[in-house]
Amino acid sequence: MTADFRHVPIMLSETMELLKPQRGGVFVDGTLGGGGHSNAILERLPEGSLLVGIDRDGDAIKAASDRLSRYENKFMALRGNFFDMRSLLNSVGITEVDGILLDLGVSSYQLDCRERGFSYSLDAPLDMRMDTGAPLSAYDVVNGYDEDKLRYIIREYGEERFAGRIAAKIVSARETKPIETTGELAELIKSAMPAAARREQQHPAKRTFQAIRIEVNGELDGLAEAIASAEGMLKKDGVLAVITFHSLEDRAVKQEFKRMENPCVCDKRAPVCVCGLKPTSEIITKKPLIADENELEENPRARSAKLRALRKL
Repeated sequence: MTADFRHVPIMLSETMELLKPQRGGVFVDGTLGGGGHSNAILERLPEGSLLVGIDRDGDAIKAASDRLSRYENKFMALRGNFFDMRSLLNSVGITEVDGILLDLGVSSYQLDCRERGFSYSLDAPLDMRMDTGAPLSAYDVVNGYDEDKLRYIIREYGEERFAGRIAAKIVSARETKPIETTGELAELIKSAMPAAARREQQHPAKRTFQAIRIEVNGELDGLAEAIASAEGMLKKDGVLAVITFHSLEDRAVKQEFKRMENPCVCDKRAPVCVCGLKPTSEIITKKPLIADENELEENPRARSAKLRALRKL
């Protein structure tokens, strides 16, 4: 591998303030990555407590387990997708927890490791799989999806206004030969965009690469259900904290949190609630928290991050 599996934890102090691992119990880092957040949780966890780290990337499991080996008696790593958190935790006898952290999106290691094929800045075979054993890769999406489907995912997941032009360019280019590398794809995207768009501060391929990565890893399919399942595992006063990196993720989290705090489906004009649905949690971040200027200077990848949290009633 060409990069160390590291993790620069986003909004670390804010996350620890919300989770309060020093109160003890069972905590879950559902997106273990390089173990940056997990290390901070473990530093604060009292003896007799447990942190379970979950990740679908085998490299993350190995690297974080090595990094956190000194906490062997209170750390456990499980390979899998946090979408399956309930079954993963049940498999080791855990049915309820005191705190859960979900740091969504791609890790710094995955972006920086050339072989993983996530970056538009590092030429490598198209891949983008968080789980290297998964069947669908970026190569399959780019070379196998029809133009309509490509246009849809680039527009919806990348929020790219030139999705139509980019999809058409991809389909035209692959008629000659398959698009095999991140460098080829980045150049195609750039060439499909108007000159003014190519001069923007953001790399022209950023939104399209994001869209393809989301499609490859199914990052939005079932996210709302995964948030609901995680909240359902919390004990009373347990905390769920979620860090998102783009508007589609944040919207899904925001809507689920609102539903948990106010599940009533009665007509708003009705004098009293008759549906019987009661709040299960309260939102403790009335507005999402964002990284401050000091953090942004040290870690520019925190710029789009938003942190939301709720407490189980």
